[in-house]
Amino acid sequence: MDLSPAEIRVLGSLVEKQLTTPLQYPLTLNALTLACSQSSNRDPVVDYDEPTVESAVTSVKIKGLARFVHPSHGRSALRYAHALDDTFGLGVRPLALLAVLMLRGPQTPGELRSRTERMVGFSDLHEVQAELDALATRSEPLVLRLPRAPGRKEDRYHHLLADAAPEAAPDAASEGALKVGEAAGVSTVSSSWQRSDTPRTGTGEEVEALRAELVELRTEVEALRRALDDLREQLGA
Repeated sequence: MDLSPAEIRVLGSLVEKQLTTPLQYPLTLNALTLACSQSSNRDPVVDYDEPTVESAVTSVKIKGLARFVHPSHGRSALRYAHALDDTFGLGVRPLALLAVLMLRGPQTPGELRSRTERMVGFSDLHEVQAELDALATRSEPLVLRLPRAPGRKEDRYHHLLADAAPEAAPDAASEGALKVGEAAGVSTVSSSWQRSDTPRTGTGEEVEALRAELVELRTEVEALRRALDDLREQLGA
């Protein structure tokens, strides 16, 4: 799939509202526009107008991922519904996970369990992981496990309805350490630690090289500690 951000937001909003406010689903154009642009449970927050949302939902309908529900039973406005369940053969649980990923970007299994509570219940993280694994191992995968970012203890997952998944980004703690190191004129990643295309020869040479790398890393750690101490002094901490 190669869906635009607006198409992703439209589909995620339709699934979310189907599972959280079923009495109002399918959605009118106005309700769908409000759902796309709401400030809660969205990352990033957007401000789409009705023409933008109408264009996006029409586009995903052409791709077989949404459908139009024409007025009936006293309703006077055209309404919109997603077709992800039929197109991909998804149940409620994978739909909820996919919706949160579309609406909030890459997340850990723990975050996904918490943020899908309004839609569906997972008794533990093992159930979340099982659903994610199923989505990731389909013949045409719908989610991807991202490389673990520095400083993070959990893997994050991202949907594959867009052209490409984002690269793993460092967390706030790692970014802070990098900034402190740069301010002190210290490189936080030793160049000798980077992988070389030239193979090492001999066990003795490998041990000596590892020892040299360890000394360099210890030196850089001490420099970072001093930089942090200086920064704390300046801040009066």
